[in-house]
Amino acid sequence: MMTSLVTTEAFQRLSLALAIGILVGIERGWQDREAAPGKRVAGIRTYGLSSFLGGFCGFLQPVTGPILPTAIFVSFCVTILVFSRMQATHDEDYSATGTIAAITVFALGFGAVVADMTATAASAVAITALLAAREPLHGFLRRLTWLELRAALILLTMTVVILPILPNEPVDPWQAINVFELWMMTILVGAVSFVGYILIKIGGARAGILLTGASGGIVSSTALTLSFASQSIQMPALSPLLSAGAMLAGAVSLARVLLICGLIAPAVLKELAPSLAPAAMIFAIGGGLAASLRRPDESTDFLPRNPLEVMVVLRFALVLAVVTVLTRLTLIVFGTQSLVALAFITGLGDLDAITLAVAKLSSIQVPADAAARAIAVAAFANMLAKAVLAASVGSIAYAIRFAIAGCVAIFAGIAGLVLA
Repeated sequence: MMTSLVTTEAFQRLSLALAIGILVGIERGWQDREAAPGKRVAGIRTYGLSSFLGGFCGFLQPVTGPILPTAIFVSFCVTILVFSRMQATHDEDYSATGTIAAITVFALGFGAVVADMTATAASAVAITALLAAREPLHGFLRRLTWLELRAALILLTMTVVILPILPNEPVDPWQAINVFELWMMTILVGAVSFVGYILIKIGGARAGILLTGASGGIVSSTALTLSFASQSIQMPALSPLLSAGAMLAGAVSLARVLLICGLIAPAVLKELAPSLAPAAMIFAIGGGLAASLRRPDESTDFLPRNPLEVMVVLRFALVLAVVTVLTRLTLIVFGTQSLVALAFITGLGDLDAITLAVAKLSSIQVPADAAARAIAVAAFANMLAKAVLAASVGSIAYAIRFAIAGCVAIFAGIAGLVLA
C-alpha cells in the first residue's frame, strides 16, 4: 500500500514537471509562431522535455546522489547555450530570454519533484505570465520617463530600505507619533496614488475624461476637480463630461477613504460605510448621468503630477505628523467632542491625513463611532471645498452640475450617518 502511494505521488510530480514545460513551451511557441519549423532552439516539445528531464533528475537524486543530476544539469545548460549561440549568430538576435527560460523550466521541473508542488506550480504560472507580457512591458518601458522611474525607486526605498530601520514606538512626549507607523501610512497612500498615476499613463494622456476622472480620484480628486474646472472655461462644450469626470473622481476618493479605514481600522469602516457609501454612490450615479449628456470628439490632456516626487512624499509625511499631533493634543485638552471641529477644518484641505490619523487613534482612545463621525465630517468638508473650487474656477455649467451632485451626496451621507 505504501509503495502504491509513493508511486502515485511520483507520477503526480513528474506529470506536474511535464505540464510546466508544456505551459511555458506554448507561450514560447506562440511568440515564435511565425518562425519556420526547425528554425527555433526550443518549442513546446523541447520545453516539455526540459522540464521533465529536470523532474527526472529530482526523482533520481535520492537514489544516485547529487552527482548524476548535477552532471545532467550542466550538460543540459551547455547544450542550450551552444544551440542558442548558433541561432543568435544566424539570426543576429541576441536575446537571452529563451535560454534563461529553458534553464528555469529545468529548475522548475526539478522543484516539482523535490519541493512543494503548489509553490512550484504557482511559480510556473507567474513566469509564463511574465514571458507573455513582453509587448505590454516593452510598451510601458518606452513610455516610462525618468521621473516615473525615480518615483518607483523612491517607493521601493521607502519600503525596503527606510521602513525596517525606523523605531516602532512613540518618539514624542504626547505618545502620538510612531515613526514606523507614520512612514507605513505614507507608503500606503503613496502606493495607492502611484497605482492611479500608472493607470493614467497606460491609458495615455488622451484616453478619455471619464477614465482620467476615475483614475485621478485615486491620485487627488481635489487637484483633478480644479484642473477640470479650468478646462471647462477653455472648452465650455465639454463642461458636462468634465463635471462627470470630477464626480467620478469624488466617488473614487470616498471609496479610497473606506479602503484605507478597512486596512487600518475595520471597526471604523463598519461605522463609516453607511455614511460614505451612499455619498460615493450618488457621485458615481451623477457622473454617469452627466456623461450621458454629451459625447465629445476629443478628450482632455489632463495628466496629474507624479505623486511620488520627493517633496510631495515629505510634505505628506509632515502634514500627517502635524495632524496626528494636533488630533492627539485636541483629544487630551478638549476631549472627543472637539474632534469633529478639527476634522472639518483639516478636511477642507486634506482628506487622507485626517483619515489616517483618526483611524489610527480609533484603536487607542477614540471609539469607532466617534472616529467614523470625524472622518465623515472631514469628507463632507472636502466635498464642500471642491464645490467652492468648481464654482470659483470653472464654468457655470460645470459648477452647477458638480454642486448639485455634491449637495445630494452630502445629504445622502448625513442621512446614512443619522439612520445608522
